[in-house]
This record gives sequence, C-alpha cells and structure tokens, in this order.
Amino acid sequence: MIGMLESLQHESDLLQHDQIHTGRKLYECNECRKTFSLKQNLIEHKKMHTGEKSHECTECGKMFSRVSSLTLHLRSHSGKKSYKCKKCGKAFSQKGEFLSHQKQHTGEKPYECGKVSIQMPTLITHQKNHTGNKPYVCKECGKAFNSKSYLTEHEKIHTGEKPFECNQCGRAFSQKQYLIKHQNIHSGKKPFKCNECGKAFSQKENLIIHQRIHTGEKPYECKGCGKAFIQKSSLIRHQRSHTGEKPYTCKECGKAFSGKSNLTEHEKIHIGEKPYKCNECGTIFRQKQYLIKHHNIHTGEKPYECNKCGKAFSRITSLIVHVRIHTGDKPYECKVCGKAFCQSSSLTVHMRSHTGEKPYGCNECGKAFSQFSTLALHMRIHTGEKPYQCGECGKAFSQKSHHIRHQRIHTH
Repeated sequence: MIGMLESLQHESDLLQHDQIHTGRKLYECNECRKTFSLKQNLIEHKKMHTGEKSHECTECGKMFSRVSSLTLHLRSHSGKKSYKCKKCGKAFSQKGEFLSHQKQHTGEKPYECGKVSIQMPTLITHQKNHTGNKPYVCKECGKAFNSKSYLTEHEKIHTGEKPFECNQCGRAFSQKQYLIKHQNIHSGKKPFKCNECGKAFSQKENLIIHQRIHTGEKPYECKGCGKAFIQKSSLIRHQRSHTGEKPYTCKECGKAFSGKSNLTEHEKIHIGEKPYKCNECGTIFRQKQYLIKHHNIHTGEKPYECNKCGKAFSRITSLIVHVRIHTGDKPYECKVCGKAFCQSSSLTVHMRSHTGEKPYGCNECGKAFSQFSTLALHMRIHTGEKPYQCGECGKAFSQKSHHIRHQRIHTH
C-alpha cells in the first residue's frame, strides 16, 4: 500500500486513481458519449474517431490507434492463443474475439442493428450508413464519409501521396501495410488457403472474396437494378453503367473509361506492350490474369460446371455467360438499335458498328480493327506465325478455323 501511495505523487493522480475504485467516469467522448474514468483513456479512445494511428507493428507495418490494440495484434504473429472456448475448444489470441465467439453459444446479441450484431464502437460508425450522417467532407471533391479515418485515406487520392515503394517493381503505396501485402506477390508466399478447392492467396481479403464463389454470397447490391456483386469494387464499377461516369481518361487519345483496369489495358494499345507469354503455344497477353486463364486451355482443367446441361468451363465468368443461354438473360442493351447481348464485351464491340471506332491499329501497315482479337490474327500475316499444326500431315495455319476446316480433308 505504501508503494502504491508513493507512486501517486500528485494529488491529481490520486484523484484519477480513486475513480477506478468508485466507478466514476468523468471524461466523456463528444463523438459517441462513451465515458472514461481516466483522461488518458479518453485521449486514446478519441484516436478511433480522428483516424490517428501512431503505433506501428514491426512485423507487418499495420498501424493502430492504441497500444493495447497493437499488443493484441502482435499475438497474431506469435501464434499464441491464450483464450480457449470450453464449449467447442476453439482458441483465440484476443479476449474480444473470444467473448464475441462465446455469444454464438449463448445467443447473446448486445449491440444489434437489424440482423447484424457488432461491437459498440463499430455499431456507432455502422449506424451512420442508415442515418446518412457523413460529417467528414473532402475539400477537393466534396465526397463525404462517416469516419475521419476513411476521409484521411481518401484524401491521398488527390495528394497522390505514396511514400512506400516496392523495391522489386517500383509500385508505390499510400500505407506500409499495403506494400507488405503486395510484396507477397513477388515472394510467391500464399498463406491463405481455401478449404473448398485448395486455391491459395497472398492476401486474406482475396481469400474472403474468393470464398463467395463457393457460398454464392453477393453482399453488394445495386439499388438501381438489383444486380448483386461479390465485391464492392465491382458494384462501384457497375454503378457507372447507370450514371455514365468515366473518370479514367487516356492521355494519348482522350478516350474515357469507367474502370482504372480498363484504362490500363487500353494504354497498352498505344505502347504495344504484351509482356506475358504462354510457354505452351507462344500466345502473348497484355495482362497476367489473361495468361493464367489461358493456361487452362492447355491443362484442360474445367472446374466450373453448368448445373443445367453439365458443360464445364475453365473460368467462372465463362460459366456465368453460358448460363444466360438457358435463362435467355441479355442484360446489355444497345441504346442505338435496341439489340441486346448476354455479355458486356459483346455490346462494346457491337457499339463500334455504330460509331465506326477501330481502336486497334497494326504497327506494321496501319490497318485498324474494331476488335483486339482481329488485330492479333492480322498480325500473323506480318510475323508468319502459324500456331495451329495438323497432326496428320504437318501443315500449319495462322487461324484455328482454317485448321479445323483443313482437318475435314483427312476425316472424309
């Protein structure tokens, strides 16, 4: 007791300490009205609203507003799980997660919003989604947010601030944690594995999104047409089809796009970049994802099967488009002539018949085409490439259709 009194040297310290025993909470947060017995706890708590994160994890670079949150987070790296559920035996590294888990067994839902049960601080921010309260406004573009931390992150779009650069490829990031996640791409490390199909991912968020393919969950719904999406970015991109917004403009030709990835792909037309080559057949691609999808042609892997006719596909997007044959769904309609299509890319190509646009030009002879695939076929005239060879007589062809037609000579 004497040691305790000696440590409380000032009267103010003693008064604050007494409040722990009396239960008095004199310090109130003006954002959410939560009260605290110690002023220091209020100061730490306020960082949650301001978005200030001054405590950094030395392992992964993730930032935290409170020391206690950092301490809890560090257990995720150490693997230590001190809190074990007596009901099912599941162990947790954090007490908060453990207590939340126990409510699954008890059925307790202390902070409820509709059908979603969440913790009090999160609930306060979440409820602003329903009330429409967005007090934090960007001075550059006027966009409003329900949390200051979201505004702080958004503002980096305008400032272009990206202090964390990857030493492998030069890509820069606004936060250190994003850089660390990105570096897993180069290291090849994929610690997050899907229990359903075994596919592994370098980032946990990508695994969560992937798992929705198996569960069928589409939590992001368009209020305009009711179409639902697996991830939020897809919804945002889709909504631009209603608004007509195209915020990404090509500096070379002025063409505008609704998605950044579409602009990036388009820009390769001007520079002629095709860095990804298939080792099997030599076909080259502008994007790595197209090469990965293309590889399934050679492996024969077709994990996505139609439950109507049994036809299997190497890509889920191909299955989605195929299913529309059975349903008759053609959601993409031409505003000029009314013709409808089952996929967006078909509408895009069709629109060029009205506009006369031919964005794919041959660097050799200047001839232009409305489709990239047509340009790729045309280029073989100049390169002499003939990737389709007859197994019977050895004759080679530049186009698959010519190869198939030739094979009929041998079968008849």
